[in-house]
Amino acid sequence: MANQNNDGRGNYFEDRAGTENARFHVVPGDDKKWAVKKEGEDNPIFTADDKNEALEEAKKQAEEAGTKVIVHDEDGQIEEQIEYDQ
Repeated sequence: MANQNNDGRGNYFEDRAGTENARFHVVPGDDKKWAVKKEGEDNPIFTADDKNEALEEAKKQAEEAGTKVIVHDEDGQIEEQIEYDQ
């Protein structure tokens, strides 16, 4: 049986993926690094050793796109959202 995502978020993220509405997430990455990921993309658009450095890049990207930064903690839980909606 196929694994289905029934929480309603799958389509929500897919609908924004690759659009101007895609948001930028600051998430824990590999090797104790931090990554900036754009919704709908598997690979990070930016990685850094320091969370604040990743956050600054995410803010820059979100401000240019007029969208939102979603900051996650070390466990992947959302800890902050910063809006740049136009």
